[in-house]
Amino acid sequence: MEKDSAIFITGGNGMVGRSLIKRLQKEGYTNLLPPNSKELDLRDKKKVFEYVKKNNIHYVLHLAARVGGIQENIKRPAEFLYENLEMQNNVIEASRQYKIKKLLFLGSSCIYPTECPQPMMEEHLLSGKLEPTNEGYALAKISGLKLCEYYNKQYGTNFICLMPPNLYGPNDHFDLKRSHVISALITKFHNAKENNESFVEVWGSGKARREFLYVEDIADAILFFMNNYDSSELPPFVNVGSGKDVSIAELVETIKEVVGYTGKIRFDTTKPDGMMKKLIDSDKAKALGWSAKTDLRRGLEETYRWYKENKRHEA
Repeated sequence: MEKDSAIFITGGNGMVGRSLIKRLQKEGYTNLLPPNSKELDLRDKKKVFEYVKKNNIHYVLHLAARVGGIQENIKRPAEFLYENLEMQNNVIEASRQYKIKKLLFLGSSCIYPTECPQPMMEEHLLSGKLEPTNEGYALAKISGLKLCEYYNKQYGTNFICLMPPNLYGPNDHFDLKRSHVISALITKFHNAKENNESFVEVWGSGKARREFLYVEDIADAILFFMNNYDSSELPPFVNVGSGKDVSIAELVETIKEVVGYTGKIRFDTTKPDGMMKKLIDSDKAKALGWSAKTDLRRGLEETYRWYKENKRHEA
């Protein structure tokens, strides 16, 4: 990407967007366009098209998504499917019509089947049933990456797709209604420490295993692939993960240590674990020249430091 090109960043106020904007500014990019939801409602097709045309957009980084933790995914599957479809369809079609140079679509490892072989390879897409607890969100992400793939084939567009595992880091959602596992656990342990609570309750058995990627690493991956590869040189999508997974029980113990909480942990086995193992195979990304740099412990320490400094102490 040229340093003065107009770069349209959706989801610029989110965790990934803020980290990416910081990185792009550090690298000398001067024409970043990250409208917030009040400035541009991505669900409004007319406004999205007008925005892309008016600003003479050269590159699009589509990071925006309706996201939430397991509770929200179970309660609001229709909204997760419909709103994500609306947003991505509008952005992708506007990018095609106005002939932008390149688009990047950020997906999620939830696209893989619930009983997928491990580690999960790109070839495993659509090889089985999805995890029921986040099926709506997963269907939207699958539709987005397939739309990019079909547009490349039919229209000759240059749309690329990256699939990360669970992301975490500064600027994550720490409100327990919307948070994912790491941010939820940081909030729980911090509040328990502050309130001298004797135990912290954790959903599930603790046996499920997950892979996590620090937000600065996904920002690095986005910039790497945008600057080094066109769609014609890549598979329809590329996994970009850390290559390591951890049990929820191990994760809980590490976060407990990082926060400095000394009480007990109780696992609520009446609550769902979700998929028992989620580890993506990132060998293609490594072969193309990209790999993650941040180990989990350091990433958790940086995330908790940011949390304390920004007083994100939601109940």
